[in-house]
Amino acid sequence: MGPSFPLFEHRFLMNAAQVEPQPTVNVDVAIVGGGPAGLMAAELLSSRGHAVHLFDAMPSVGRKFLLAGRGGLNLTHAEETAQFLTRYGPHQQQLSPVIQAWGAQELREWAQSLGIDTFVGTSGRVFPVEMKAAPLLRSWLHRLRHPARGVPVEFHMRHRLQRIQSSSVVGHPQVQLTFQVQNLSSPNSQTKEVHAKSVVLALGGGSWARLGSDGAWVPLLQTMGVPVQPLQPSNCGFHVRGRTGSGWTPFFEQRYAGHPLKSVTLSWRTLQGQVLKRQGEFVATAYGLEGSLVYTASADLRAQIQQSGVAELQLDMLPDRSLAQVQKEVMHPRGTRSLSTHLKSRLGLEGVKMGLLNELLSPEALHDPAQLAQAIKGLVISLTATRPMDEAISTAGGVTWEGLMPSLEVKALPGVFCAGEMLDWEAPTGGYLLTASMATGVWAAQALHQKMKGDEP
Repeated sequence: MGPSFPLFEHRFLMNAAQVEPQPTVNVDVAIVGGGPAGLMAAELLSSRGHAVHLFDAMPSVGRKFLLAGRGGLNLTHAEETAQFLTRYGPHQQQLSPVIQAWGAQELREWAQSLGIDTFVGTSGRVFPVEMKAAPLLRSWLHRLRHPARGVPVEFHMRHRLQRIQSSSVVGHPQVQLTFQVQNLSSPNSQTKEVHAKSVVLALGGGSWARLGSDGAWVPLLQTMGVPVQPLQPSNCGFHVRGRTGSGWTPFFEQRYAGHPLKSVTLSWRTLQGQVLKRQGEFVATAYGLEGSLVYTASADLRAQIQQSGVAELQLDMLPDRSLAQVQKEVMHPRGTRSLSTHLKSRLGLEGVKMGLLNELLSPEALHDPAQLAQAIKGLVISLTATRPMDEAISTAGGVTWEGLMPSLEVKALPGVFCAGEMLDWEAPTGGYLLTASMATGVWAAQALHQKMKGDEP
């Protein structure tokens, strides 16, 4: 089932969608995409006096934003900016000026301006005090519709982008957008042409298609000469290769699927040979592994699988104990006790951790103290594939940086800017995804505003 949405938003946007679409409309600024990047661009531009029209294919805006916040809306992260920027990996260089201009602190101040207080959790993640996305989105939409200064944003729902044309008239870009509009009063869709002076595309990535982020824009932009890296799953789960060559055994799957592994450390290698290590937790699933610690490594693991067909993780089940300490406890005489009882008594190993040892080690290794101790401190887990992209939290790939001006204007489409997850970048969970999405929305909107004033950025 899809997420439930606030009644206020449902009523407003459903009513907006019932208006009969005019076949051709002329607008000042068109924003296509009602996620955080598009909404942020709309807010900045409307506050600067632009008449902004926001179009989205779904019945309401912010659907992925609402679902992501159901377990606690992670807005951003409180770590130092230098460390924060490293989370964007190979795209740190392109995103650094964007996030330094509008980053974690600015996001928190923006939330405060909407009446949403935030706090820093023990992990450094920043959350609204109420932990929910709906109150923030409610306040945000109210301000967009009734701004204290600037021009109200007009929303056009159930508008699916079909075509883009960009041309210049006496040096000024003119953009024509073609939408298929689903009207509630008719089972048939209608075509609508929108002529805009400037456009911000914030169409999202390719995950969670039912919420509107389906990647359908990729071939559309490619036919227009816009270079796009293929979309791939990021912050995703992975299939494992068990000891017998397939996945988990039926026993492990039935007994431990859904069980978390807490206070552990994962180590893995990048394609460049660098060994990375992170402590945290993840979850055993019916197919393999998922969870925050696995998401942190997902870009490197995906690259390894693409290169060699398999990726390897090393799991340290007891990161607070040395190998020598573990060896000592494993070798302690256990008398008539079973191995599982012995390890639970001496090392606190039980549940899914003990299940993994039984699942992945041979009987000989399990009863060899040296091999067993080594496995407890570095159990090798082989991964063979990512889960489908539509299950991923986010996606990698998108419009390449080489296809964009520093302002995020598309080189092949004058007057068209891109923002959010449709750009070619990725980041782990922890507030980094939302921060960069909103920051690129601000950056693109600011550049668009300057261009429309005749002051090129």
